[in-house]
Amino acid sequence: MTDLHTAHDHQGGQEPALDFEAMYQGREVAFGADGDRRTDLIPWQLDAPQPLVVELEAAGEITGPVLECGCGLGDNALFLAGRGHQVTAFDAAPSAIERSRAKAVAAGSPVTFMVADATELHASGVPGGFRTVVDSAMLHCLDAEQRRAYLAGLRQVCAPGATLHVLCFSGELAAHLQMPAATDERSLREALRDDWTIRRMEARHYTTGLTHQEWQKLAPVASGGSEQDDLVAVDENDRVLLPFWQITAELT
Repeated sequence: MTDLHTAHDHQGGQEPALDFEAMYQGREVAFGADGDRRTDLIPWQLDAPQPLVVELEAAGEITGPVLECGCGLGDNALFLAGRGHQVTAFDAAPSAIERSRAKAVAAGSPVTFMVADATELHASGVPGGFRTVVDSAMLHCLDAEQRRAYLAGLRQVCAPGATLHVLCFSGELAAHLQMPAATDERSLREALRDDWTIRRMEARHYTTGLTHQEWQKLAPVASGGSEQDDLVAVDENDRVLLPFWQITAELT
C-alpha cells in the first residue's frame, strides 16, 4: 500500500504522517490526530494478493510489463509474476523492499523490487515501457501536490495507451480517516483528467488484514463512533472490508 511518508500533519485535524519504514520493521507507530495512539499492525497487509487485484488479472485486464506502485510487502507483485507477467514493484520504505526481495528469492520469483519515490519515478530509476500500472491503496496517501506529480510522472514510465488500475479510499472514508487530500469522485476525476481517461469508476470493497475488533481500536475517534461502523463490512474470515473506489484509466 505504501509509498511516501505522507505530508499531512496535525493542522486542520489531519492525521500525522505514518512512519511506514517503522511499520515494516515491526515497530509500533503513533497515529491519530494527536498522535496519542500506537499500533504495530499493518492494516493493508494480507499475506496474500488483494482480491480486487486477483479479480482484475482473472478478467484479463492486466498485461505486462506491469508496474506496481507502493507495493508494501510485495504480495500483489508476486501473484502477478506467478501468473506470467513481467513485474516491477516499488515502495519508499527500504524495509518493505528488503522483505519483498527475500520473499521473491524464497519463491523463485523474478519480480524486480526497488526503492523509489512516487513523485519522482524517473529520477528514482523506475524504468519505462509499462503497459499496466497497479496502485493498490497508495494514491490516497498522497497530498494534492504529490498526487499531481505522481500521476504526471507515470506518463514518463508508461507505454502509449497504458492502463492504470487504482484502488483508493472512498470520499466518505477518506474524510473520516482525515487523509491528506480528498478522494470524492469529482476530486479524483480532476486529478486524473490531464493525463488519463477514466474508463471505469466503481464503488467496491477493499479487503484489509484487520478484524472488526482491531478496526474499532484503530479507527480515529473523530470518525464518529457507530458512524464509522456504518462505513465497513466484514467478510467470512472476519476481515474488515473498506469502501473503495476501483478506477481503470487509459493514458491519453
